Formats: sequence, C-alpha cells, structure tokens
Amino acid sequence: MSNLQNPIFTDETKAREWLEARVWPNGPVCPHCGNVDQDKIKALQGKAHRPGLYQCAACREQFTVTVKTVFERSKIPLSKWLAALFLLTASKKGISAHQMHRMLGVSYKSTWFMMHRLREALRTGGLLPPMGSGGKAVEVDETFFGRLEGQKKGKAAWAHKNVVMTLVERGGSARSFHVDGVRTGDLLPIIRENLSREAQLMTDEAASYKIIADIEGLDHSSVKHSKDEYVRREGDKVISTNTVEGYYSIFKRGMKGVYQHCGEKHLHRYLAEFDFRYSNRVALGVDDLHPR
Repeated sequence: MSNLQNPIFTDETKAREWLEARVWPNGPVCPHCGNVDQDKIKALQGKAHRPGLYQCAACREQFTVTVKTVFERSKIPLSKWLAALFLLTASKKGISAHQMHRMLGVSYKSTWFMMHRLREALRTGGLLPPMGSGGKAVEVDETFFGRLEGQKKGKAAWAHKNVVMTLVERGGSARSFHVDGVRTGDLLPIIRENLSREAQLMTDEAASYKIIADIEGLDHSSVKHSKDEYVRREGDKVISTNTVEGYYSIFKRGMKGVYQHCGEKHLHRYLAEFDFRYSNRVALGVDDLHPR
C-alpha cells in the first residue's frame, strides 16, 4: 500500500484479491477446519453467491477471506477498511477518528469502531522472542499520561496519572505496557518476561532498575538525569535512554495533539498502535531517518 490512489482503496474486487494474496499466499485455507487441500476447496460462482465465497468439502462450511479477521461480519466495504488501515499505520503520530471519517465518507461512530478494531489487530500476542538477544542494548523507562478514573490529584505529580512502561531495543522494536506503578514489583515481571539475559539494560537512575538488575543478573547501566547526564561512553558502550525518550516524544505528541482524549480502559490499544508503527517504521515508511 503506497498511496490512496491504489485501486484496493476504491474497488471491492481489488481489495478482496489483495487481502487473499496476504492471508492465503498458497491458496485458500478453510478457517473452520484448517483444510489446505486445494482439491477440497471450491469457489462458489453461482448467481446467488457473493464474490469471494468458498466452500470446504472437508467440513462443508462456507467462508470468505474475512472470516476470523477483524473485517468479519462488517457491513463497511473492505476497501474502506484497507484505506483506514493504511491511514492509521502511515500516520507517524496517528490520525483522529474525525479526520478519518471525513476522508473515508464513513460515519464517525463507524470510524471510531473501525479504528479500535484495527488497534486490537495491531496488538502483539503470543510468545514473543526476548528483546536484546546477542547483547543488544535495550532502553527501559516509564512515563505518565492521562488521568486515572476516579483518582483525585494528589501530592505526587503523577499519582493521579496512568503509568506507561516501555522497552525499546536500539534499532529494533518497542513494547509498551500500562502498569500500576513504578515500584520493583510492578516492573520486574515485565522485564523478566521480555528481556533476554544477554541484553544490555539501559535506564535512568531509578532505584527499581538497580534492584531488578541484581535479582535477574543483568548487565545494567544508567544515566543520572538529576545531574544533567543524558549520555556517556564506556569504551564501545553508549549509555543513554535517548531512544526510549524519543519514542515517548512521538507517543505524547500523538496522544495530546491528535487524539487529545483517551480513557484508561482504551490506553492499551493506543499503546499497541504506537508500538506497531515504531517497530515496523521502516517497512511502513514512517521512519524519517531511513525512509523507504
């Protein structure tokens, strides 16, 4: 998907063929029973059948390429869905639902629904490989955003805000999590599940990370922001958290400047959106340093 002039954004047949080529690179697969035998899958082409309908001889079920995807059972044209997906992933700081609904000619309510469905699809799930394998540097930090529901502003500047923790592998991907706080018990499970024991952990001077590094036996280095230290070198090692700070810069500009309002219950979906764009920034063409 290079631009909005692509026929897949206006022609339903082209949109369906584009999706089929990506979901079924080796031919149709029955989403009901998993049958891949092309001799037992037949395209139904009668006058009463809609385009792209198949039937599996193994389980006798009918299906299209949208079954068991985020596009399933939607009355919104597939071409509109693909245009929404392109706009969402190609906009570095995101795109508002109001802007999307004006561009696509779809109602605001439907556009909001589409965007949240797409964000759910962008969430990484399952067993992901650990970050920092081979001794790569992984920067970890937290930031505070929005407001906790029903929480009054307290003495601490962030006590009433949502806490977001992010791990960024230099030159690689990002993973963000909505956590309860910044204590060792809040951060340790995430680092344990996502960080390779070979990784070089880079953080600020927060005491929690030193404790975690000692518990997990990690190679840990930190910079002292309170002393105006933001980067230093130790031989070939560059110690800094500038990469993860850059991620937060994009995240906050998008959330405050584009989306403006985000309820606590939806925050994890927005984090998935920003993580996906960052982790796939070169392929998506949203990397200003290395554009396609």
